Amino acid sequence: MAPAEYRDRVPRVEEVDGRLMWVFDGQPVGRFSAGGVVARDGSKEESEIALHSWTIDQIHEGAYDPTVRLQVMDECGIDAQVIFPSTIGLGGQSLAMVEDERLRRLTVEIYNDRQAQIQADSGDRLLPLPLMPAWDVDACVYEARRVAALGARGVNMTSDPQDLGSPDLASPAWDPFWEACTEARLPVHFHIGASVTNMTFYGKYPWPSHPPSTRLAIGGTLLFIGNARVVANLLVSGVFDRHPDLKMVSVESGCGWIPFILEALDYEMAENAPSDLAKLRKPPSEYFRSNLYATYWFESNRHKLPALVESVGEDNILFETDFPHPTCLYPNPVERAQETMKSLSDETRRKILGENARKLYRL
Repeated sequence: MAPAEYRDRVPRVEEVDGRLMWVFDGQPVGRFSAGGVVARDGSKEESEIALHSWTIDQIHEGAYDPTVRLQVMDECGIDAQVIFPSTIGLGGQSLAMVEDERLRRLTVEIYNDRQAQIQADSGDRLLPLPLMPAWDVDACVYEARRVAALGARGVNMTSDPQDLGSPDLASPAWDPFWEACTEARLPVHFHIGASVTNMTFYGKYPWPSHPPSTRLAIGGTLLFIGNARVVANLLVSGVFDRHPDLKMVSVESGCGWIPFILEALDYEMAENAPSDLAKLRKPPSEYFRSNLYATYWFESNRHKLPALVESVGEDNILFETDFPHPTCLYPNPVERAQETMKSLSDETRRKILGENARKLYRL
């Protein structure tokens, strides 16, 4: 709970021009809406209808109620899930719109404390990742250590802290934060659309003449590829030479683009930046296997899947369901994945569907 003097300034729901909105320090930051396509009865609605008209009373309760979410997981055969934020930005980037530094820090701490409580109450089956105050490197170091003490198994980070006034993530200024995450065994997560820059591009991906539903499909497709930008920047930043045990995750972005991007980055660095490449201890592509994870859920060409897994690395892929978003596998995520993954060995399926995550998140 916020101190009395901040209670009317932290994010809250208010009616603005006849619509329920999230308001942060007096400024609307987004609709108080469902944010998913799975209805109360378990059916799935067309994205254009659900995302723009559904209220909280229409979305499946598992989208926001931890107790119901655990029931959904039991029904689907899911042991544990990593959970990401929405209204305040997939990387927490919307928090920086408020000038009051104390209010921003307080909001992050209240949010993260609540996530720790949800995790503890679930018996570590729900892992809602804490947000980092990315506008301040020292504050990130402090918060990473604080949430680690609360039991966090990872942190959620914006991909473009330079949008918020901090150095970009290739800067050695972030080394204390990377070290804190390495010491606490906190993998750093980059969700698609997790920055002001990414969401600005998202609005420009589709051509305006497309119908709204098609624009959503195009935007969603290219948000996946947008994380290629994040991965490419990280791989040549030198951060993994300085912090070889640091782990990072590209979230909700699929796997199919990864082999091409790794091959292209190796080639382009050799052709265009050979002196910079010489400063790295190994080719950019090799850092992916040692330090990065990708997420997999809907890619279904089973004949090509073994080659894809071999290229990305069977130890580097995590299964996701994306519940309750438009691309989710609900209502039968495990069955659908098992069908898609028939061409893989039993050992590889076990790794992707659970064992990689158990190891990464210390479950």
